[in-house]
Amino acid sequence: MLDICLLGTGGMMPLPYRWLTSMMARYNGTGILIDCGEGTQIAMKEKGWSPKPIDVICFTHFHADHISGLPGMLLTMGNAERTEPLLLVGPKGLSRVVASLRVIAPELPFAIDCLELTEAEQKIQFDGFRIEAFKVNHNVTCYGYSLIIDRIGKFQLEKALELGIEKKYWNRLQKGETIQLKEMTLVPEMVLGPERKGLKVTYCTDTRPTQGIVKNAMNADLFICEGMYGEPDKKDKAKENRHMTFYEAAELAKRARVERLWLTHYSPSLNRPEEFLPAVKNIFPAAETCRDGKTLELVFEED
Repeated sequence: MLDICLLGTGGMMPLPYRWLTSMMARYNGTGILIDCGEGTQIAMKEKGWSPKPIDVICFTHFHADHISGLPGMLLTMGNAERTEPLLLVGPKGLSRVVASLRVIAPELPFAIDCLELTEAEQKIQFDGFRIEAFKVNHNVTCYGYSLIIDRIGKFQLEKALELGIEKKYWNRLQKGETIQLKEMTLVPEMVLGPERKGLKVTYCTDTRPTQGIVKNAMNADLFICEGMYGEPDKKDKAKENRHMTFYEAAELAKRARVERLWLTHYSPSLNRPEEFLPAVKNIFPAAETCRDGKTLELVFEED
């Protein structure tokens, strides 16, 4: 089970009814946060989620509305008696930016590790899932992220029995382990069926549309994409500021064949995003305009 919460949906500045863009995922006791604008820790408290299990924070880029909430978040984690190390991921320069922000959060009871992205596309493997980062097209270096949970094939009891594999090795093979015995080598493929459909969430904000976004969001269960402007006459402004309109985001979702689209990162002047949703649905019917705290529980397909 993968829980997704869009903590905030605003761009540029927080509003009384809209926090800045941030997304949190929870999977198997691990928390992943993408972006941490001003007010993120408050949005998290309003949702009733805890920052303590966050193991990874990914930053799309270093504009204030995506990272200025980090010092407060770190202090909140420290006050929650966190001691486990925290991994921060972001574009080149992350270590310098984090060091500057930590002037107001200098003493923490846990270590911080910074992983700076250097490639146009980069994979980061964790226990049970991976994060795939990909460059997008903003006016500063900016990345999108896909959170991917692969699912191995179903254990084939008849294969294990036919091959005479002892029961004590079954669990290890199911976990993907290769086992070297004196007489032979056991590999997971010997007892597993075809790989099954996993889960995928792609998060992308502060960018113009690119083919790379389509490629990396392909077949995602959930595509969270910026929709800075809902007004049809704002396309030129979107191009000028390297942002997207609702309709451009919907076209990306259509081309990437995603299951559903959540629009986020609204302009402060966009008071009622839902007013523009009918026109967006003409392009991509599974599109939704989001409010802070919107949550989705993704589960594996039944066998």
